[in-house]
Amino acid sequence: MPPSARQSDTDACPGALRLHHAADGPLARVRLPGGMITGGQLATLGEIGPIELTSRANVQLRGLVDTAPADLAARLSAAGLLPSQTHETVRNIAAPPLAGATVRDLVAALDRGLCADPALAALPGRFLFAIGDVPLTADVAAVPTTPAATPTPAAAPTPAATPTPAATPTRAATPTPAATPTPAVFAILLAGHDAGLRVSAEAVVETMLAAARAFLGERPGVTSWRLHEMPGGPARVARRLGAPESPRPVRSQPAATPLGVLRQPDGLVAVSALVPLGMLGGEALRLLTEARRLVVTPERGVVVPDLTPEAARRWQRRLDEAGLPTAAGSRWTGVTACAGRPGCAKSLADVRADADAATEHAEGLPVHWIGCARGCGSPNGPHVRVEATPDGYVVTRQPSGETFDAIASARRI
Repeated sequence: MPPSARQSDTDACPGALRLHHAADGPLARVRLPGGMITGGQLATLGEIGPIELTSRANVQLRGLVDTAPADLAARLSAAGLLPSQTHETVRNIAAPPLAGATVRDLVAALDRGLCADPALAALPGRFLFAIGDVPLTADVAAVPTTPAATPTPAAAPTPAATPTPAATPTRAATPTPAATPTPAVFAILLAGHDAGLRVSAEAVVETMLAAARAFLGERPGVTSWRLHEMPGGPARVARRLGAPESPRPVRSQPAATPLGVLRQPDGLVAVSALVPLGMLGGEALRLLTEARRLVVTPERGVVVPDLTPEAARRWQRRLDEAGLPTAAGSRWTGVTACAGRPGCAKSLADVRADADAATEHAEGLPVHWIGCARGCGSPNGPHVRVEATPDGYVVTRQPSGETFDAIASARRI
C-alpha cells in the first residue's frame, strides 16, 4: 500500500457544529448512524434548511445563511440528532437499509460506545464503521458470517391452500424439540481485509472500538484519514487486535438496495424509493415526515420500513406521485451528482441541471456527474464519470479512465 498523499493529519469534513462555508452559504452535515431517522426528525431538518442525502446515508443542510450555529445545535440536539458535541463528526456508522433488530441494536450500541470514549473523538471525520453488508468499504466492519438474504421484491400473496381432512392418528405424536438458535458470529474486516477475527454479537461493539483505538495508536506521524491509506494499515491494526491470520482482501460487495416493495427478515415489508440527485424537499419531504421510521440509503434513496403489504402499496403509490421513483425503470436509477453550481464555488457547471436535461433510462453502469476534478461523492465501484471542464464535459469509464466520444454516452451505459 503506498503512503498516504494527505498533506494534513486533520480532515475538514463538515459536521453539525463544524460548518462548511459553501458558495450558497453554510453547510451542515448531520450523521445518521445506520441511515436511521424518524419522520419527526426529518421534519425538523426540513424546517432548518434544504436537505441533501449523501453517499454515506447521511444528510446535509445547505444555505444556512439565516441560522445561527448555536440555534442549529440546539434544534438538532432537541430532535435527538446531536447526542455528542465532542464526537459528532466521527459518528460514521453504515448498516443495511433492511437491517434486522440485532444489527439495529448493535448500531445504537456502537454509537453510544463511540461517543463515550474521549480518545475516539480524535478519529478523522472520514473514518467509517459498518455493521452488516453495505456497498461501502468501511475502515472497520462487522459482517455476519452467515450472510443475510439479499432483499428481493415481495411477491403477491398466494391464495390459502384448500384444507384436506386430517389423517386418523394411531398414536400420540412426539413433540418436536424447539430448535436452539445458532448464536450470531461476525467477521471483523479491516479496510475490506479479513484477518480471521470472529466474534459473537455481544463482542462486536468492543472489538470495533478496539480496532478504532488501534488505528489511532498507529497514526502518530502518519497523515492517513482512512485505514486503507495507512501503509500496511490492516496488518498493523490486526496485530494490535491479536488476529490469527494475515489480512487478505475480501472482494465481494453487496448490490445496491433494490427499489419497490421489499421483504423484511421479520415478515413485514418495506418500500424503497430513489430521491433524484439526493435533493429532498417539497411534497416528497412532507410525505416522508408522516413515516414513523425511515432509512436513508447509500444510493441517496430512502426506505419506509415496517409496513403491512396493504400499507406498502399505499406508500408506493404516494411516493411515486410525490416524485420519488419506486421502479427500477426510472431514468434516475444509478444517476448521482455532486452539488455543482451555484452551491460549490469550485464547480465549472450546474451539473444537476445538466444531468436532469441529459439523463434517460438505460441499463448499465451508474453515472456520476461532477463539476470539477475532485469528484466529490463518486461511487466506490465501476461507474461512468461525467466531469465538467473548461472545455465542456469529459465522459470516462471508471476506474479504467477510458474516454467516450459524446456526452450522450453518459446517459446510461
